[in-house]
Amino acid sequence: MIRVFITDDHEIYLEGLALLLGKQEGIEVIGTATSGKELLDQVRDLQADVLLLDVYLPDLGEEEILQQIRASRPELRIIYLTLLRGTRYIHKLSKYNIQGYVLKNASLDELLLAMKTVQDGGSYFSKDIHIGDRDEDFRNTITIEDKQIDEILSRRELEVLRLICKEYSNAEIADKLFLSVSTVETHRKNLIAKLGVNNTVGLVKFALRNNLID
Repeated sequence: MIRVFITDDHEIYLEGLALLLGKQEGIEVIGTATSGKELLDQVRDLQADVLLLDVYLPDLGEEEILQQIRASRPELRIIYLTLLRGTRYIHKLSKYNIQGYVLKNASLDELLLAMKTVQDGGSYFSKDIHIGDRDEDFRNTITIEDKQIDEILSRRELEVLRLICKEYSNAEIADKLFLSVSTVETHRKNLIAKLGVNNTVGLVKFALRNNLID
């Protein structure tokens, strides 16, 4: 029996996945959370074998969540669920001993295989995630299917990203979008965190690769 806990801020996806997994032989869904804080409130006493964890939760950064999980539950097997196909997150978060990385559009059979693999002590990464490609830009730049862009980024974040790519400063972006400079700075930080890049250059590479620049 694999006891699984699921954390995802998209409630429809979360409830659907919990219902689906709960019907599978050998799987017990012991609980769910819709935020990083809700997860961390429970993690110390969590009787789970596998944690299915959304890569991006809006209330807490992924490294903060993982630091706290590993401080209290170093043995917990973690599989990240994501729409992101690039490897930046894998490299960035590998120090936290994540055992799996599965795309959200994976089949049920693949997710079950991933869960069984990590439960047995192995690691599992979806085949569609780009690992070890010779092209450095390709390897470190996230690619997202067109229909999924608006699931990752808000309309405002896309507006800010496009203006960043046009070399507007934070002050110029704030003036153009009728925002405060601090709000623009927050959007920029959120874009970097969501997309798993290191800086503005990474944001521009992401926009170019995903055809987001007019």
